[in-house]
Amino acid sequence: MGTWGTGPFDSDLAADFVDELEGLNSQKVIELLERAFHRVTDSGARVDGGDGTEAVAAAALVASTVPGSGIVIDPDDGPGEPLPQLPLALRTSAVLALQCVLQDGSELLTGWVDSADAVQWRHEVQRIAEALRPIGHGKYPRHKNWTRAGSREQSYEDLSELHQTSRQNAR
Repeated sequence: MGTWGTGPFDSDLAADFVDELEGLNSQKVIELLERAFHRVTDSGARVDGGDGTEAVAAAALVASTVPGSGIVIDPDDGPGEPLPQLPLALRTSAVLALQCVLQDGSELLTGWVDSADAVQWRHEVQRIAEALRPIGHGKYPRHKNWTRAGSREQSYEDLSELHQTSRQNAR
């Protein structure tokens, strides 16, 4: 796998994920995006680097459809066809996945050789999460346990509950 930058599409895995969207109908695109998020949120305390990479790319794609989000996908990085109208619940799934990717136990946090790249990558992921915020709201509230070391079991229980609610709302 090659990674050449800190952006959401700066790796072979992310490019392969975007390629998977080609030729899919609207429902299949939505399902593929949702699966990318669920693989991360269902993984528990350890997030696989490949799954995390796909979730970050998927979240950037979803964020790019939010009016005024500031997330713009370079035509060379994004799918060849415009994304379909996406359900609002997909934003919640994306944010939950990004929160998992940013937690201890995520391979994406530890895979950086250069600490400056790690900081830049984290900032980019946080920027994508902010772009997915509900209309009329500022930052997503963080659960107190999501930022505390040693409280991961509780945070993943809470995350699982939010994830189930998101799945139910998507139906």
